[in-house]
Amino acid sequence: MNALDMVRRAVSEQLSPGDFAIDATAGRGYDTAFLARAVGKTGRVLAFDIQPDAVNSTRELLAAEGLNAEVVLASHADMSLYANPETASCILFNLGYLPGGDHSVFTHADSTIAAVTSGLDILKRGGLMCITVYSGGANGYDERDALLPFLASLDDGKYQVVKVSFHNWKKDPPFPIFIRKL
Repeated sequence: MNALDMVRRAVSEQLSPGDFAIDATAGRGYDTAFLARAVGKTGRVLAFDIQPDAVNSTRELLAAEGLNAEVVLASHADMSLYANPETASCILFNLGYLPGGDHSVFTHADSTIAAVTSGLDILKRGGLMCITVYSGGANGYDERDALLPFLASLDDGKYQVVKVSFHNWKKDPPFPIFIRKL
C-alpha cells in the first residue's frame, strides 16, 4: 500500500454518481479520469493545471476513455473562480512536478496554501480533501514545511486532518493528508 492506494480507496468510499469533484493538479489526467468514473455521467469534475502539456494530456486521456471533465489551464489557487462554496464532495491534490515534464516547474507553498484555503470553502460538509505530498528532489522541502504547520492550525471544530507517514521507508516517500470538513 502506498499514498496513491490510500487516496484512491478513500475517494472511492467518498464519491457517488452525481457528485462534484475537483482535481486541483491535473498532471497527466489519471486522477481526473478516476474522479470522472467515480461521479459518473451525472456528476461534474473540474481539473486545473498551469502547464499546457498537462492540460492537453488530461484532455486526451479523457477523450480516449469517453469521460467528461472540465479541464482548465489555470492555477489551483484560482479554483474559487470556477466553483461555488460548499459544493464539492472531494478535492484532490498531487503536489510536486508533472511526471515526465519539466522538473523545474512544480507546485509552491504560496499557491498551494491559497488553493487549499479556497478548496476548504468549496468543500461541502462531510466532504474530503486529499493532498499527496511529494517532497525532496527538484522541488525540495519548502512546500511541505510550509503546508504542514498551516494544516495543523486549521480549526479542529471544523476540520479533521490526518497525515499518514511511511515511518520506515527510506528517502522521502510521498505521503497522503486527508482533511474532512465537519
